[in-house]
Parts: sequence; structure tokens; C-alpha cells
Amino acid sequence: MSNNTDTIKLNNDVRMPAIGLGTWRANETGVLAETVKTAIGLGYRHIDCATIYKNQREIGKALKEATVPRSELFIVSKIFQNNHLPERVGPALDEILDELQLDYLDLLLMHWPYALSPDMGHMGFSTSDLDPVPIMDTWRAMEILVESGKVRAIGVSNFNKSILQKMLPQCLIAPAVNQVEVHPYNPEHELVAFCQENNVAVTGYCPLGGGRVSVLRDATVEAIAGAHGCTPAQVLISWQVARGLAVIPKSTSPARLEQNLRTVALSPDDMRAIGQIPTRERKVDPYPEYPALKWVFHESEAECPVI
Repeated sequence: MSNNTDTIKLNNDVRMPAIGLGTWRANETGVLAETVKTAIGLGYRHIDCATIYKNQREIGKALKEATVPRSELFIVSKIFQNNHLPERVGPALDEILDELQLDYLDLLLMHWPYALSPDMGHMGFSTSDLDPVPIMDTWRAMEILVESGKVRAIGVSNFNKSILQKMLPQCLIAPAVNQVEVHPYNPEHELVAFCQENNVAVTGYCPLGGGRVSVLRDATVEAIAGAHGCTPAQVLISWQVARGLAVIPKSTSPARLEQNLRTVALSPDDMRAIGQIPTRERKVDPYPEYPALKWVFHESEAECPVI
């Protein structure tokens, strides 16, 4: 078992730490700031944020008090869907930087491939709030941000293979990262292979499942953890890192934060067993609540309307 210091070289030669700290649904005032500072003290350098998480000011305070140089940190954030109009992309980044008290981001992601109307708030939406802003219009505005020096790399999140196939030939700057839900119940074998073949790094979110996606209690995962004398979470994180993915588990427990940073050497048989777990469940999916968004994760059944 080793304290993981692996990095993934992005397609612009920027290096992204393979294990980061997820901050989705980590909104406890004071607790989150302490968690971020504890994580950095343990060796985390990759911190994943987003406007929609509504906790970037809290994270910004913690980053300001960090005991490591800014150059050692890899800070990620994401543009919310109501800021997809090209003229709103730059101001959205400025707001992110203000909240995080930073001069630049290491990686800025388009959080989802669909857009919402500019007057849409952050809480809940209806189908009538969807806005047909072409993905490439938003992306071209993001490409300009790289030239500004305010972001080191740009990427996407929740993008399926068919969207990327249409998008990549049109890009001046190809996405450096695609952040998607990845765990053994949603392994994304085909999407991961496509991204890696096209030099787009993959970050797996919800790597430990959660809620009804009980991958931590999967019999195969538990058996492998028992054989290695480690936690099921360490098995799941190690499986992703061994696939060449970055991973952003979330925890507020100092003990679990430390464990999650320590990977185990899984055997080829272990990797194969995990990859062949038959259960298929996704934790995050706007469909069927929003039938118009079926194309986001079900591209074989519904075509993406705007690229």
C-alpha cells in the first residue's frame, strides 16, 4: 500500500494529480474549510469545485490559509448551465475566481452539455428553462479564456461519446478532461477507452457510489478488500487509478481522507473481477425527471440536439 502521488499528463502537458478531493454536497460551514485544510496537510493537491455546489467561498478561505504554495495545487471548477451564452462565460469564470480567492484555475469544465436560460437560478428547473445554446459556442468562449491566462486547461463534464465525436473535430483546443460518473456499477468502459484514445483524460466522480448505488458493499469489492487488508473504498480508488483515471472521492473524516490517498496494487485478476461486475446503476442522471435530457446519458436512444 502506498501514498499515491501519481499524476496524469493532460493534452497540454499540464499535470493533474490522480487523486483529488471531491466537494459536492460538502456544505457544512467550518467543517468544509477544515476538511480542505486537513486534506492539503495529508498530501491532497487536487481540489474539485463547482459553482452549483454553493461552497466555493468556504473553500476559498481554506485555500487562502493553505500551507503549500499555490503552484503546487490543482484547483478545478465548473461553469453552471445558465452561463453557457458566450458573453456570460468570462464573467462566470471571474465570479468563480472571486469566490475561491484565486488568480487562475488549473482546470475549468463545462459542467453539463445542456444549457439553461440565463435567468435560471441554481435550484431546480423545468424543461421550459432549457436553452438551445450550441455546445461549441460555449466552448469557443472557454478557449479564449486559456489565452487570457485565467485558466491553465479547459474540459467538459458529463459528456458522452457521441457528443465528443461531434465536438472534437471542431475544437481549436481539445478538452483536456472529461469528468464523468465512474464506479464498477457504471464503469464507462467504452467512453473511457474513447477518451484515452483521443488524449482526453477522464476524472471519475462518485467513485464510491453512494445512496442506492451500494458499490462499497458489493461482494466482489469486499472480497478483494479483505484479501488486501484494506477498505473497499481503497479498492475502488485503486481500480480507477490503475485504469489511468483521476478520481475525486469525498470525505470529511481525517482517517478516511488519509486512507483514500493510499492505493493498493491490484492484480490483473482483481482488475478483471471488478471490471466484470454485472450490476449497472447510475447515481446521477437528469433522465427520467427531464425526458428532454435523455440524450445526455442515453445516446443510443436519443440524439444530442445541439453541438
